[in-house]
Amino acid sequence: MLPQHVFEFLEDLKKNNNRDWFQSHQDRYAEYKKAYKNTVEAFISEMSKGDESLQHLEFKNCSFRINRDIRFAKDKSPYKTNMGIWLSAGSKNTNLGGYYIHIEKGASFIAGGIHSPDSADLKKVRREIDGFHEDLEAIISNKEFKKLYNELERTENNSLKTSPKDYDKNHPAIEFLKLKSFVAVSKLDDKELMSNNFIENTSKKLLVLKPLVEFINRALTTE
Repeated sequence: MLPQHVFEFLEDLKKNNNRDWFQSHQDRYAEYKKAYKNTVEAFISEMSKGDESLQHLEFKNCSFRINRDIRFAKDKSPYKTNMGIWLSAGSKNTNLGGYYIHIEKGASFIAGGIHSPDSADLKKVRREIDGFHEDLEAIISNKEFKKLYNELERTENNSLKTSPKDYDKNHPAIEFLKLKSFVAVSKLDDKELMSNNFIENTSKKLLVLKPLVEFINRALTTE
């Protein structure tokens, strides 16, 4: 269960997203950071039971700075108002797929896969789909996957309108090949965040995505 003060701090920060307010509430931020670290470490411990590739991870590999990069952003708010956790065998600074937990009152979700890979990695994933699309189809059609995630996320910005270069429009996996990100997403409601079994239950949901993460990482690491 996440402490109530986590949500209170993030909600107050959302209403007062400026340096003066943030600097005057460093005691609350210190409490938030402690809860953040405890939550990340609990997820690493629980997730590692089902995915041993995560056992080496530490808080620093899975957490994000609260400061936003506003150099090229229209929104100049200086601070993030959500708790984000990224669990990947390659840590957050590599190109491997992994699992993500987004905690924000009224907008929480979990996800897994790889988001917006660079062109070289996108080609690798498409090559894997081209040769082994039956494997991906089996992953997506799994009963638990369908129940929790339905399918890979498809948005206007996430999918090409035509077939990608070098692939026939009649390819049996063309709808997968059109994707530019390979991510499955499931919403979390606020009640789940306050459950005593939040870490355990959420980890079970995330581990349903292990075959998808492994498929992506196989593509990225196989020469």
